[in-house]
Amino acid sequence: VPACCSARYNLALLAFFGFFLLYALRVNLSVALVDMVEPNTSLAKNTTSNVCPEHSSTINVPRNTTGEKYSWDADTQGWILGSFFYGYIITQIPGGYLASKIGGKLLLGFGIFGTSVFTLLTPLAANLGVGYLIAVRALEGLGEGVTFPAMHSMWSSWAPPLERSKLLSISYAGAQLGTVVSLPLSGLICYYMNWVYVFYIFGALGVLWFFFWMWLVSDTPETHRNISLAEREYILSSLKDQLSTQKSVPWRPMLESLPLWAIVVAHFSYNWTFYTLLTLLPTYMKEILRFDAQENGFLSALPYFGCWLCIILSGQIADYLREKQNFSTVCVRKCFTLIGMIGPAVFLVAAGFIGCNYALAVAFVTISTTLGGFCTSGYSINHLDIAPSYAGILLGITNSFATIPGMVGPVIAKNLTQNNTVGEWQTVFYIAASINLFGAIFFALFASGEVQDWAVSGYHLHRN
Repeated sequence: VPACCSARYNLALLAFFGFFLLYALRVNLSVALVDMVEPNTSLAKNTTSNVCPEHSSTINVPRNTTGEKYSWDADTQGWILGSFFYGYIITQIPGGYLASKIGGKLLLGFGIFGTSVFTLLTPLAANLGVGYLIAVRALEGLGEGVTFPAMHSMWSSWAPPLERSKLLSISYAGAQLGTVVSLPLSGLICYYMNWVYVFYIFGALGVLWFFFWMWLVSDTPETHRNISLAEREYILSSLKDQLSTQKSVPWRPMLESLPLWAIVVAHFSYNWTFYTLLTLLPTYMKEILRFDAQENGFLSALPYFGCWLCIILSGQIADYLREKQNFSTVCVRKCFTLIGMIGPAVFLVAAGFIGCNYALAVAFVTISTTLGGFCTSGYSINHLDIAPSYAGILLGITNSFATIPGMVGPVIAKNLTQNNTVGEWQTVFYIAASINLFGAIFFALFASGEVQDWAVSGYHLHRN
């Protein structure tokens, strides 16, 4: 069954654009916030280390100054940026459960639509007061929280086992490209126009995407209007022994399943390193290496571009190894997870020992984030291997645990680097690398590539 113009690849492409917008909506505030805050109330400067010479002179950029300014102190800004995660963690498991009941199409569609609407309301909320802005960001988190479980739930009905890595890597790679494009683009919009347009432009694009999604996508191959008969039969026959007809969710055997906890530990560990890189390496480069990566939008986006390329390529390689080279599913998942977690750990530790070479720092963070892309074809889609029928719920469980590092990791690291010495930063990198290493080993020992018994107690009977 050809891939070109097929219903399953059209779904992957639409999902790609959906996740592209989702991450653009997620990261735009961190860029716009610089312009929203009065300069004298900006984030408190840490004591800058004098180990390295100054690399970059302060540039006085003549910005557009028509946007409203707010006198928010560092703590307030922290609450505004963190409020997203408090909404995001709440809807992970309910999102997976709802997707298994009502289907992923509506849940994913309205999740992104809701996030887009609240993004459009962000300038109004900021004018009304900081409490309203925090509430709007938390509501955006609630909307985004259902999206990954909903997408996983849809792929359980749409992705033939030997095409899972390809299809899922295409759809989820949109998240990385969304970060690549929106970081510099949001900066340009703030520079030439006004910070409010960052929210209006991306919010409007999200609403537009919603109409295409509702019009072109179906929850299952059976209900798709334009799918070819050959493609429908191909998908249904490839999944016929993998899906369960149980109405109730087997919570107890699910939560007692060691392969599920292998994914939980890997997901938590990977995100700890990911969020450490995302939130703290720019600080390390500015305060220790005395080089401001924010002065160059390209350098800020480069690691995510590398990760995007790696996700797309590793998805193709993973399915090639399984289909053409007869590698077992569990072997591919474990190998890709080991590369995607040990690689970033090594380069993260190396970042603490590079002296004052900021070019090498950019290279290391780019390599580290790029190698992390292998995990998308590793633990990240392993939920669909062990329990396709409950993949959305499983992702909700693992992503709930994996959101915790985003909330506590940077806080712990900030407390460890109060004096901004090189030794303190090396401790931060050691901790993140050790957690990553533990997660990789735990997954390699206990992961599975087979559908679990509790996930197929009653085979799914597809009706034409």
